[in-house]
Amino acid sequence: MDFNLDNNADIAEMIHKGGIFMDVEGETSSEIYEKISKMINLPDGMTSEQVYNALCAREKVLSTAVGNGIALPHARSPIMKEEKDQRICVVYLKNPIDMKAPDERLVYVMFILLTQNSQIHLQVLSGLAGLFRSLRFRKALESKAGEAELLSLIRELDK
Repeated sequence: MDFNLDNNADIAEMIHKGGIFMDVEGETSSEIYEKISKMINLPDGMTSEQVYNALCAREKVLSTAVGNGIALPHARSPIMKEEKDQRICVVYLKNPIDMKAPDERLVYVMFILLTQNSQIHLQVLSGLAGLFRSLRFRKALESKAGEAELLSLIRELDK
């Protein structure tokens, strides 16, 4: 994947690689990170403990909740060694949790970013922020859209 976020195709590809997880249970972000880090298909040489520890360390610094019931958990420093291993895991929570969001809404969906470098990380954040501004996209998230629907919508919103 030659990464150049001029469009949302790379975000769609990263979500396809990371997967969509439905009804993940947990009462705190760390409980959810523990469960999800064991569910993610990780590249060779990376452990679920590394992912869990990186997500928890970042969350301790500042909440990754961005509002509208959405959080963007990520590591404080790039965690993937290879560009091809980058992924975004979309995690729908069984029960929304309080992550101290700026709008005080409970978080019901997380986009866990596992990127290779800061530049790509910022490009992905910017691309996701654009998607989150779309009411259609937020409604799809609220209805717990599956992978096919979500990826189709991401590509459509790119036009």
